[in-house]
Order: sequence, then structure tokens, then C-alpha cells
Amino acid sequence: MTATQPVPSRRTSIRTEILENRPVNLDGFVEEWPEKGLVAMESEFDPRPSVRVEDGRIVELDGTPRADFDFMDTFIADHAIDVATTEASMAVPSDEIARMLIDPGVSRRDVLAVTRGLTPAKILDVVRLMNVVEIMQGMQKMRARRTPANQAHSTSARDNPIQVAADAAEGALRGFAELETTLGVVRYAPLVAIALQVGAQVGRGGVLTQCALEEATELELGMRGITAYAETISIYGTESVFVDGDDTPWSKTFLASAYASRGIKMRFTSGTGSEVQMGNAEGKSMLYLEIRCILMAKGAGVQGLQNGSISCIGVPGAVPGGIRAVAAENLVASMVDLECASGNDQSFSHSAMRRTARLMPQLLPGTDFVCSGYSGVPNADNMFAGSNFDTDDYDDWNTIQRDLQVDGGLRHVREDVILQVREKAARALQALFEYLDLPQITDAEVEAAVYANSSNDYPLRDVLADLKGAQAVMDRGVTGLDLVKGLEATGFSDVAENLLTVLRQRVSGDLLQTSAILTPDFVPLSAINDANDYAGPGTGYRLQGERWEELKKLRHVTSATNPETEVG
Repeated sequence: MTATQPVPSRRTSIRTEILENRPVNLDGFVEEWPEKGLVAMESEFDPRPSVRVEDGRIVELDGTPRADFDFMDTFIADHAIDVATTEASMAVPSDEIARMLIDPGVSRRDVLAVTRGLTPAKILDVVRLMNVVEIMQGMQKMRARRTPANQAHSTSARDNPIQVAADAAEGALRGFAELETTLGVVRYAPLVAIALQVGAQVGRGGVLTQCALEEATELELGMRGITAYAETISIYGTESVFVDGDDTPWSKTFLASAYASRGIKMRFTSGTGSEVQMGNAEGKSMLYLEIRCILMAKGAGVQGLQNGSISCIGVPGAVPGGIRAVAAENLVASMVDLECASGNDQSFSHSAMRRTARLMPQLLPGTDFVCSGYSGVPNADNMFAGSNFDTDDYDDWNTIQRDLQVDGGLRHVREDVILQVREKAARALQALFEYLDLPQITDAEVEAAVYANSSNDYPLRDVLADLKGAQAVMDRGVTGLDLVKGLEATGFSDVAENLLTVLRQRVSGDLLQTSAILTPDFVPLSAINDANDYAGPGTGYRLQGERWEELKKLRHVTSATNPETEVG
């Protein structure tokens, strides 16, 4: 080739073209920007750990004197840190605390004795030393409840109460311990919340339900006994974002006490990336700000936290180490003795491999709720903006449980059983609506509910009539006891008994214990009577016995004695 000849242009290789078309390359990725908080868990702008106590009061927190505290500093210093032990705890080297977290020879109780005295910067200094495998080791020991569980979203793109009831029944049958709904049109809430509660108790007695709305309506539904728990009470890690939401740590704490006074289980919601997403991270790393949220929840006295980058997973998912930071925030919630509903609740990637990788740090060690919102409906119907997993993934999830012998809270259920509970849920809601003089549910809607996949498979309802009916529920003061009476009067005595037993449990106060759920026999399981006792190999929760035999069953399993038949 002579100097005067043009250099031939190079075309893209076939392999690169194939890679460019992979789903993962539809995801968004950005460079770190520490000045704006767009960094996962290690920022030069994060404060250094320190504490100083005078006269039984914290007067310096992570390098900031009390005179310069913002209201998050003040709340954490006064309510979230054990003043009596903080100076001794802070003196323990961070690497030593990290080793305590993963050492089976150190009990959970011994770890908590140290962590209750740590400041936000010190906690960050501990977990930043841990790789993702060590974070999982820590979670296996530090989760509050011994037995892992799962939670599902049951929503409808058309706010269709029949769909919600049928899908709730199926979700409860498949193993979810909690079911959550929300609305496209808030005024539909009373009908949809009733449908969720009825459907859940058809599928499996003892499943707890909530309706995620603006806080006043959500609280009123709970106090009326139409829901059993709440978790969408959002908190933030910077004062500026908190104020932007017209809230303070004290107002959130007052709200929490309102729920507790009526026996309603409640946890806060937070997650790495929320402050960046809302435009005011104040130059701190995502994980540092989330640790502030976690300690705020601890100081408020709530049972736990829904965290794991809730509703903002795309932000940490776009920066280096972001998914590791999400796993770390789950661990921090558990290491300060809170119930942890660990996310996996919002779709963030086009890549099936990435979605599964994001799940593993919670599924493998187990958390109190592996998902705080597995979509029990197709994602097109998920009004929480879509989940990391939906109904299309049930068989994959059950297979992973079987492959790795881990308990992710679900199970395979035969088609005939699913159809039975879906029909029963729709019939129960039909009868209850008639009893309460609410808009009619037709037989055609019941038939659709049995076999439907999405809201598109149902006849359209009269929205105006439904909204009037929903308002009537509120105006007439309908309560959970009215639902019990209606179910009993219309021949659904077993469903009525299930719902009444859930309401009784609220009166007992057992649902206010950390990590409380109800078994199918209505026995409360919590950190009180089902405390995590992991102490190394052969200890703690083990997937074995009847539960393991249940999880061995899949849709298609070949008989060992007759290869021509399936035993699923």
C-alpha cells in the first residue's frame, strides 16, 4: 500500500453486531459523578466516622458538631444510636466488625450489641470492606426472622377489583405471605383493597394485605380493618429531600405510631439512589444516605424497612458497584435489627441474566421478604411500574429454588387447584358486593377471572358506578367486620373466619413484632418466636423435610419409575 492510497474503512465485525443487539445494551449506564451523589458507596465527600458524648448526649456525629446538625443528624443522634455504648462501639476497628458479621462463631446478638452504637459513617466504613459474597454471609446470619418469606404485587391496569381478587387468591396459594396493591385512580381504593383482602383469604388464610396510597387514605383503610399492614411510608437521607416531601423524621414517626395504635403492622420505605433521583443528594454517596434512612427507621421504632433501592433501582444499577450497594443496604437494615423487605420489586434491566444476578444476594442467604413486590400479575398490569419478576417467571423461580435448594417463599401449584381458588375468590367478591349493595359483578366477569392472564381478558366495568360504590364504602363507614359479616351471610364462612382471625391478630398485637407474618394456621412467626439462629453449617433455617419435598415439585418432572409419565 503506497502513501497516496486511502486507508480502507473498517466495518463492524459480526460478533460485535451480535453483542450490540443483546438486551443488556438497552440498559442505561453512566459514569460516576461524586459531586452530585452519583456514586454507589464510596465517595470522597462522605464524612469520616466519629462520635463524642457529653452528659449523656451526642454532641458530635461523624465530624459534625451538634450546633451544625441538620434534622436527620439530630433525630439519629437522639433516637437511633445507643448513647451508653456508642463510644466503645465506635472504637472497635471497622474490619473487626466486618469479620464479626461473617464469623459463624459470633452470635447475632453479639453483633447487635456493637452495631446499635454505630454512626452512619462508621456503618458505611464497615460494609464497604465487604464483597458481595461476604455481604450475603452477613445477611444469612443477621436477618431477623429465621424463616424467609416473600411478598407480591397484585394490581390491575384498569383497577379491576375482580382481577385483583382472583390474582390475590392465586398469589396466596403460590406462597406469598404478604400481598400489596395500588391504584391508577386513587378513588378506586376501597373496592380494590376489599378485593385484595378477600382474595388473599381465599387463597390461604393468614396472608396480610395492604393498599399503597397517599398516607391519609392508607391509614384510614388500615384503621377500618380493610388492610392489615403498610409499608409505603417513604423516608429520605437528606433534609432537603425530606422537606420537599413536606415531611420530617418526627412527622413520619407520629404516623408510625398511629398505625401501631391500631395493631397495624408497618415499615418504612427507602433505598439507595432516591436522593439522586429527586435531585438533592448533597454530594454524598447513595449508600451513606441510605444508612441515614435505615437509622432513622430504627429511631422511629418501626418494625422494619422496605429497602433495596425501592422505586429507583435504575440509578444504582447504572453506576459501578451499584447492585453491591443495594445488597449492602439490605444487610445494614438487618444488622441494626430491623425487618428487611429487600426489594427486587421494580424492573431495571432488559437482561434476564442481570435481573437474576440482582436477585441472588437476597435469594441465596434469604431475607425476611426476598421481594417486596414480586409481580403477581403480568408486568403490563403492575401499577408499581413493573417488577423485576412477574407471573411469566413463576416456573423459573420454582426451578431455581429446586436447583439450589433455597427457599424463596414460593411453590408450584397444580392448574386445577389454581382455577378453583380463582373462581372461589371471584364468587366470594361477587356475593360480598351484592351484600354491600356495591356495583354488580356479573357471571361473565367471574368466568373471565378463572382463566384470565391480564386486565385485557376481562369485560370492561362501569367506571363511574364503581367510583360511586367506592365512595359509598367510605361514606357508610364500612369496616373489616362488615366484610366478615357479608362473607358469612353469603355462604363463604371459611373466608369470613380467615379474615376475622387476621383482625383478631391485630388486636393481640403480635403483628407488631419485628418481621411478623402469619402461618396458614394463623400462628405468628416473628423475631420473637422464630428468631434467626444461624451459627454456621448445619444451623439456622435449612430447606428440608416437608417444605423441601414441596419445592421438589415442578410443572414437568419425569417419574423415576415410569419415564413416560410426569409427576408434577
